[in-house]
Amino acid sequence: MASVELKNIRKAYGSLDVIHNISLSIEDGQFVALVGPSGCGKSTLLRMIAGLEEISGGEVIIDNAVVNELTPRERNIAMVFQSYALYPHMTVAQNMGFNLKLSGLPKPQIEQRVAEAARMLDLTKLMERKPAQLSGGQRQRVAMGRAIVRNPAVFLFDEPLSNLDAKLRVQMRSEIKTLHQKVKTTSIYVTHDQIEAMTLADRIVVLNQGNIEQEGTPLELYKKPANLFVAAFIGSPAMNLIAGIVEGEGGVPAARLSDGTAIRIAPDRKVRPGQVVTVGLRPEHLTPGGRDGNALAGQTLLVEPTGAQTHVVFDLAGQPVTAVVDGDYAARYGARFEANIASDQVHIFDRGTGLAL
Repeated sequence: MASVELKNIRKAYGSLDVIHNISLSIEDGQFVALVGPSGCGKSTLLRMIAGLEEISGGEVIIDNAVVNELTPRERNIAMVFQSYALYPHMTVAQNMGFNLKLSGLPKPQIEQRVAEAARMLDLTKLMERKPAQLSGGQRQRVAMGRAIVRNPAVFLFDEPLSNLDAKLRVQMRSEIKTLHQKVKTTSIYVTHDQIEAMTLADRIVVLNQGNIEQEGTPLELYKKPANLFVAAFIGSPAMNLIAGIVEGEGGVPAARLSDGTAIRIAPDRKVRPGQVVTVGLRPEHLTPGGRDGNALAGQTLLVEPTGAQTHVVFDLAGQPVTAVVDGDYAARYGARFEANIASDQVHIFDRGTGLAL
């Protein structure tokens, strides 16, 4: 196992900078997710760590050694890609042990490592099958096994679950998390799916246009997003964002919406009267009824039952706002929907800078 440190990493294609002086420290044994929308630079950053992409500036340090000039093999990392990249003519066992064979490891050691990885990934009964005889989830486990047998210092995952259906993605998320808890190898995981990042990672790094917007634990990013980008990206359904103007009501600050609704703000928010803000309301914090906290109401525009929960979309200040309610709640299209939210659950962002207040 090893720590990973990035110091002022930069990537440019000609005059176009795509990674802007990123610095990041990943502790030995941590599972860190790089998350962000398509084109934000997360896969490019991962490939620079792996040595598959040339670095335009800065240093990549693995296990306290600068590895900028080392080949991917010399960096002692193992990478799991979105495509399984299995040899179709080889069995599961042969695929998993192929890199060890190339490195000249004795056959008994190869067989031992492959058998251990197979037990860990529940592949023992599939060792003589070829990739065409496996499901998508089984193929991905083989790809993971091929990485495990190398005993790398660092695991790199580049959107490994993107090709799987929804049910398999959930299953494989559990298997990847269980695997990390067993081997405790430093892992860096790239995904555009914030649910994957939230469920898998010890720490999340949110990227946008080649910059780090925020890093922290999943709960820190959920409860205290640093800016509008993180607030909108982390959470499902996404946070509701509504324009407002700060007013003082007897010393208690509130954000006044365009329809006159006043949403009280926690007194520790650094706001001033007349400030133009964006109010953030998480759907799961909007509870039916308008008696306690901030009372909000509007016409129901859409009702989406999902089983245990129902998503109710209602009109507030001329825009759709989503609330997550109990699945048994009797919401009706066109009816008046009333909800409330506690002031300490109201997020406030400066409209100009987008920063949390």
